[in-house]
Amino acid sequence: MLRIVLFLVLIALAGAGAAWVADQPGDLVLTAGNLRVSTTLPRFVFLLGIFAAAVVLAWSILTTLWRTPGRLRRRRHEKRHARGRHAITHGLLAIGHGDTALARRHADTARRLAANDPLALLLHAQSAQLEGNRDEAQRAFRAMAEREDTRLLGLRGLFIEAQRSDDAVGAVMIAEEAIKLSPSSTWASHAVLGFRCARGDWSGALAILDSNLSAGLIDRQAYRRQRGVLLTARALQLETMDRDVARESVMEAIKLAPTLVPAAVLAAKFESEAHQVRRAMKLVETAWLANPHPDLADAYAHVKLGDSARQRLQRVETLAAKTPADKAGHVEGQLAIARAAIDASEFDRARAVLAPYVNDPTQRVALLMAEIERTEHGDGGRARAWTLRAVRARHDPAWTADGYVSDRWRPVSPVTGRLDAFQWQTPVASLPSDRGTTIESSAFEEAMLAAPPPKRVTAAPSENPEPAPAATLPAAQDNSPAAALEEPSVTPAEPVDPAPAPSESPPVAATPVFRTRADLGKPAPSPIPAVVPIIRAPDDPGIDDEGPSDEFTEQIGTPKAQAGGWRGFWSRWGA
Repeated sequence: MLRIVLFLVLIALAGAGAAWVADQPGDLVLTAGNLRVSTTLPRFVFLLGIFAAAVVLAWSILTTLWRTPGRLRRRRHEKRHARGRHAITHGLLAIGHGDTALARRHADTARRLAANDPLALLLHAQSAQLEGNRDEAQRAFRAMAEREDTRLLGLRGLFIEAQRSDDAVGAVMIAEEAIKLSPSSTWASHAVLGFRCARGDWSGALAILDSNLSAGLIDRQAYRRQRGVLLTARALQLETMDRDVARESVMEAIKLAPTLVPAAVLAAKFESEAHQVRRAMKLVETAWLANPHPDLADAYAHVKLGDSARQRLQRVETLAAKTPADKAGHVEGQLAIARAAIDASEFDRARAVLAPYVNDPTQRVALLMAEIERTEHGDGGRARAWTLRAVRARHDPAWTADGYVSDRWRPVSPVTGRLDAFQWQTPVASLPSDRGTTIESSAFEEAMLAAPPPKRVTAAPSENPEPAPAATLPAAQDNSPAAALEEPSVTPAEPVDPAPAPSESPPVAATPVFRTRADLGKPAPSPIPAVVPIIRAPDDPGIDDEGPSDEFTEQIGTPKAQAGGWRGFWSRWGA
């Protein structure tokens, strides 16, 4: 609306000016030397307007002719750049769906048409990576690293190529250079942190962690947890070299991460050595409630130096009672009680604790049962049976990170270099599956586990002892099994004259170790073929049917060739 009003105002002013000029009387005379021009004012204004328009038109034509070459160059450059951008776009799309040949063709086109475009360099590097040409990819990333606008991207590509080439030193140098340029670079900070942790440079790792917090790469809660992990790792490393620094580190770590198991164990050890028993017990209890672990139970049992085995058993029972029965970590408390009961020679207590788990035992349960049988009764047979069951039993929880199972806690995953990756959990390979059991229990194992513990019987000495016949007394064995729930029926042999039994207790007939299984029949004998083919093994050189070679015979020929006359002549020619 405002433009329309302004346009109307301008038209009105122009009309008013034209009317004023037309109303002016008189003539306008121009004199230049001998030239004298006389005209009216309206005609002069009209001619002046025509002249001004002609000047403007001539100036426009001249400037257009002057600028035409530059415009043509710019137009050609823009067209070339547009074709290069088109090649870059379709080349990146080809890389996305894995078309190596198409990506290489578009990369060459983009490199020819838009050589200075950073995306053309990126396309060239990624197409070389897709083809597996690492040398070409490194050259492209080096060219990007020399430019100001693509320096970080080039360093990232060189870092990836160094990792692919297993050049750890070169990779960490590139990552450190990237951190100097951009402290907020996530990949560089994580890489440097992982490399320093792998080298055991915990002080340098702590410095990188503080830098990550300042740059806003991690939140406060994650920072506290990761700093506690790094401090614990440094304390474990300096435990035997610098105990003061180790104690200071682990005490700070337990404040930052009170549920970290290795930190709680080491802190409780230092507090116990300083005779701070209550503080040590409090640290272990806090970590136990969050994550029951056998190391925590062992540290809690030995928190007070000089205690007897029974006192340690009572302390472990107190710790295990803090975990409710419906919690997943309840079994760790029961196994800790069984371990302490065995050390205290409370075998009945250990059996009672392990009773709910013996039907489907884990490896630790089976090994504890084997130790009970070996320590309480000296029953080597049943101990071996439990050991065999432990080989096929389910795995217990272990320190696991990225599929890697370790016998001890580690601050960094050896697979991916991730910090605080190890978790106390059951390995994936030992989780139950839908398939049936492929390994059946052996008859030896069943017999060993079914037999009661042997009874040591001491017979009273008699005045005239008579030895029993060898045919009637079974051989004494330490692993003679008998039915635990139901005694197997034994068919009596032919009556013989029994030997005089001891006055206190008669000898117990031994149950056979190996019992035949009725559900397994004997396999039918395979028929013997009438003709057995002789098959030579692949590595059998065989036997030379022509007999051993004779060097002298090879030189002078066969006996037929040695014959004289025409027969020998024709035989030498193969006749």
